[in-house]
Amino acid sequence: MLAELKARVRATQFRAARAANTEVLRLYWSIGRDILVRQQAAGWGSKVVDRLAGDLKREFPDQRGWSRRNLLYMRKAAEVWPTEAEFVQHAAAQLPWTHVHVLLDRLGTREERDWYAAAAAEHGWTRGVLELQIRSGLRTALGAAPTNFTAALDSADSELAQQLVKDPYVFEHLALVKTLAERDVEQALMDRLQATMLELGSGMAFVGRQVRLTVPDDRTDAVSEFYLDLLFFHVEQLRYVVVELKVGDFEPAHLGQLGFYVAVVDDQYRRPEKHASTVGILLCTGKAGPVVRYSLASTAAPVAVADYQGLPADARAALPSAEQLREALDLDDLDPEP
Repeated sequence: MLAELKARVRATQFRAARAANTEVLRLYWSIGRDILVRQQAAGWGSKVVDRLAGDLKREFPDQRGWSRRNLLYMRKAAEVWPTEAEFVQHAAAQLPWTHVHVLLDRLGTREERDWYAAAAAEHGWTRGVLELQIRSGLRTALGAAPTNFTAALDSADSELAQQLVKDPYVFEHLALVKTLAERDVEQALMDRLQATMLELGSGMAFVGRQVRLTVPDDRTDAVSEFYLDLLFFHVEQLRYVVVELKVGDFEPAHLGQLGFYVAVVDDQYRRPEKHASTVGILLCTGKAGPVVRYSLASTAAPVAVADYQGLPADARAALPSAEQLREALDLDDLDPEP
């Protein structure tokens, strides 16, 4: 009974906090609308907003949020979502006000703001995570990786599998790695598991790294051993996802290796009565469209090819090639906290 009551109290606290947050955002939107209307109708200038901010601070000295800058955010919110119903019923009203700041500052269209607001509300992103997802272009990256899913899987399953991959993957938490040896990148990915899982997408559960696969020889008692880089399981789609990391440009042989791993995992790990088909994702630091396209067409296993980027935009601009990246990154400089 105590456990049930504690769960009920926590659920009520959460609903009350969300309701209170919505009411605050409703207030902010209404203030922004009034400022916007009066500026348009009465020709209010910036000095009037300054005076209004000062008056509100004096009237409510114990409350934060009455700065000139915040009042301008309120006005901007009223511009983006013109009616109260549009704002309050939208995902943006479920987010903390500082998240709304990010949506208004970092994005230029209503469509983009609505998409990222809905994603942030669904997945519970912090402000920092929201900024990272916007900076890495998550909306355009999702489903953008070239795959052969439509040919290798049935139509319904191929659409689901396509949602698992994006292009590029941006691992900004690897920004200080100085040697891009494949094992170093793999180690860095594991050292930053939380950030890595976030970039790989929601629903991914980590199964293992350097996963040992054994394949017996039918003619002898010998057993061949192979080790795949990373193995994940998607808990929503109920499928294994094999991830292989390659430093440098894409080569057709990479897909042969990945396809082999996918086939082994599909045969030895997957339970056909409950699991969807295993898929593979090849992450490399450079790829050419025609080569990838021809390689995918000749591969039976369902696989995708995507770039991965371990540097922020300014560093990538200074280090445009994989060869330069090899010399620029060093694992020892990684910060101990993700």
